[in-house]
Amino acid sequence: MRNCLLFFCVLALSCFAVTQQPAVQSPPAQPTPAQQPSMPSAFGEDVKPGDNSPEVGLRKTWESKIEAEWEAIKKKDRKAYGDLLADDYQGVEIDGKGERNKVHAIDELLESNIFSYSLWGFKLIPAGPDAVMLIYEVNMLFPPKSEVRFSRVYISELWLKRAGQWKEVHYQETHVK
Repeated sequence: MRNCLLFFCVLALSCFAVTQQPAVQSPPAQPTPAQQPSMPSAFGEDVKPGDNSPEVGLRKTWESKIEAEWEAIKKKDRKAYGDLLADDYQGVEIDGKGERNKVHAIDELLESNIFSYSLWGFKLIPAGPDAVMLIYEVNMLFPPKSEVRFSRVYISELWLKRAGQWKEVHYQETHVK
């Protein structure tokens, strides 16, 4: 008897729920600027059109610096690459050869063989008015006859503003599988 009573209570509640009318829905609102379609940046992340905030401007500036750095590496442009590095630059790459200074890093450009690359995962960490840390990943593709064909690397860079110019002071690579 108890089971029958429980069954009828559940049945009555179910019928009541089914007979309820849905609330009247209002027409869809016009999209706000935050809902507008976005365009990917060079780093594969979306930037909303018309977003001229200082953060977006700063981000675009640094993304273009990183792109210029990688184009110089790809093209083996010693002058363009050297202009980005501070005189006291130190870099550590994934090859296990230890730390490199500016002269060593520029000289190694002749040995590089990057066929193409893609940048993504850009993070900008301001560390005051004259310092910024950049973190991003790069996927590198090497020529078809290379021993290693593909490499994915996580990168951290420290840039300092000196005499009115931004220079890369430290570079650190970590291999990502």
